[in-house]
Amino acid sequence: MNALRRPTIWLGALVGGLLTSVLTAALYLADQVAGLPFIPFDLFDFVSRLLPGPLLTFGIDRMVDIITAFNLGETSAAAKNAELLMALAAFIALGIVVAAFGFGTMNRRETAARSITPGLALGLAFGAIMMLLSAQVNLTATAPELAQVGWVILAFAAWGTAVNWIYNDLAHSEAKTKTDESTGETIVIEPLDRRQFMVRIGGASAVLTVVGAGLGALVGGRGGEGKVVSTASVVPEGELPNINDDLTPAPGTRPEYTPLDEHYRIDISARPPVLDSNEWRLEVSGLVDNPVNLSLQELYDKFDRIDRFITLSCISNRIGGTLISTTKWSGFRAQDFLALVQPQADAVALKITGADNFDEYVMLDLIESDERIMFAYEWDDQPLKQKHGFPLRIYIPDRYGMKQPKWIKSIEFVDAWAEGYWVRRSWSKDAIVNTTSVVDAVATNAIIKDDEDYIVPIGGIAYAGAKQISRVEVSVNGGEWQAAQLRQPLSELTWVIWRYDWRFQEGDFKFEVRAYDGADDLQSLESRGTRPDGATGVHSKRATMPTLETLENPPADDASE
Repeated sequence: MNALRRPTIWLGALVGGLLTSVLTAALYLADQVAGLPFIPFDLFDFVSRLLPGPLLTFGIDRMVDIITAFNLGETSAAAKNAELLMALAAFIALGIVVAAFGFGTMNRRETAARSITPGLALGLAFGAIMMLLSAQVNLTATAPELAQVGWVILAFAAWGTAVNWIYNDLAHSEAKTKTDESTGETIVIEPLDRRQFMVRIGGASAVLTVVGAGLGALVGGRGGEGKVVSTASVVPEGELPNINDDLTPAPGTRPEYTPLDEHYRIDISARPPVLDSNEWRLEVSGLVDNPVNLSLQELYDKFDRIDRFITLSCISNRIGGTLISTTKWSGFRAQDFLALVQPQADAVALKITGADNFDEYVMLDLIESDERIMFAYEWDDQPLKQKHGFPLRIYIPDRYGMKQPKWIKSIEFVDAWAEGYWVRRSWSKDAIVNTTSVVDAVATNAIIKDDEDYIVPIGGIAYAGAKQISRVEVSVNGGEWQAAQLRQPLSELTWVIWRYDWRFQEGDFKFEVRAYDGADDLQSLESRGTRPDGATGVHSKRATMPTLETLENPPADDASE
């Protein structure tokens, strides 16, 4: 005897997970090949913009805790990878829920007809909602809008149809029944062919997912930076200005000049905007006598070029963290920009908005009083990479990165200051850089011998924004503070490399560091977290010294025949 058995919502959830993985791979392939929307990242960006500041910050803090605890690499790169993985997981989880809902809805029908209409309707509704969300936050799609809408709706309609097709096959698979002779109860026996069917579906889904993702990675060029067309010329890198300084950093100290691909990156989107320099224009509006729309080439041509070595730090950087980098910035003075556009008498601030819809306000009198404020179109003598703010970003001395928009698309002169993106989310109003110092290295593997004894090189960085560093001191195991040597900084706007040569002793030691800014004001020694005004406190590093016997009689290298 045979009986019809409707599949459970749990089976629907499994089907949803398999098919949404395939959908994700298809969306990724279309994104890489044709510049179509990648919905998982857009969904993540949409939701993250809705989260309250404290909740968003809590999530960021926990992510950094995990990265630090498991030593997962440079913080900004690891955090960005974690964001992307969370976006993919969240999208697949949503697909699981929607498919389970679809199975539950179809189970309520009185008849189990093989119609695909419910699934098609489910997919169309799912796709329409996702397209509406994507349209509000997408930064990377370059295909025509009609193609974007058509593709997303078609892809989700196919997904819904597949959900319905699998439901129909499962619902109409035959289940065997038998009667319990002792109780007379009818028992339904799950058929083997249903399990085999799901195994085949799972295998096919896995193959399609791998093929789609693999092709996307192979033929796509959008990846983490996207396709960028730049009309700017690349200038060969010159020598660093302090190349003749005698102080050699302690082995293990971070590079004085950050390799460009290792410069930290923190922003509000899963991926940076895709912009074409041939189409991009800087729109200047509001309370100015000369509103303009300037191309990137016009920025090169209209303003005198300036070059500055600059250290930039994130307000989310913990004491001793990696969210701080130094490179060469090139662009033009913000004061020269003001001279061109001619702000009106009632203009008070500039509202600067990026292509990622990040916005921040900069007071007009701050720009008028500080000639160091600049708009940059190059880093490291080459056009800004897309992930670093191509084609234009601003630099404001003594401020954390949260106050300095990237991918600038418009500047509006307004008659009042207002809260910017992160200020609205309860971060610092002014975001003034705190003086900080870090022990990067206790070079136990590079101990040297002088005429008297052995020396352990210890080194790191100290940074005070534009306030500069006047001195750095080191304490060992809570002892007296001793002066460290300072290397000439690359500029008044960069960190300082310090070094302290400590007389070797056997045992376990704790090395602490503190710094004074250019006005000889000591950094805050209070241990404080990043929110809302940036972290403060004393950084330290522990190290165990080798024995004196080991130093004087190092083991011979193993010989091999």
